[in-house]
Amino acid sequence: MDVVRAGGVAVSGALAVVGALHGVWAVTPWPLRTPEEFADAVVGAGEGVPPAAACLGVAGLLGAASYLVAAEAGVVPAVGPARMRRAGVRAVSAVMLARGVGGLTLFGTVVERSERFRRLDRRYYSPLCLALGAGAAAVGWRGSAATNC
Repeated sequence: MDVVRAGGVAVSGALAVVGALHGVWAVTPWPLRTPEEFADAVVGAGEGVPPAAACLGVAGLLGAASYLVAAEAGVVPAVGPARMRRAGVRAVSAVMLARGVGGLTLFGTVVERSERFRRLDRRYYSPLCLALGAGAAAVGWRGSAATNC
């Protein structure tokens, strides 16, 4: 398995898992015990889990992102024009990189968040977003040249 394909599998899989977790959050604050604990650790503000429609919307976007990365890496059958898929993967990369950089620079300075959220964001959330963004970028810029599914 070449590097682009392996990266596509890893990024697509992580996006799918995170998307599934957002889907779970439409009905429960799992793995946290209470909506208030969820708001403190995952959102950093507010009093509970975001509305179910918001959680499902994010889950759907992450599912689409997972598919785009996997298709561009040649892991799953590709549908639609290659240029559109490539643009989609590059958009996924840009969004994930922006979230990663934004989390590290904005939370706690420009955007108020709880201390617990800021600590988790610095340690886990932003680095994961940066890694997924970089992986998606590698697929988006090299995937279609390396694979023609």
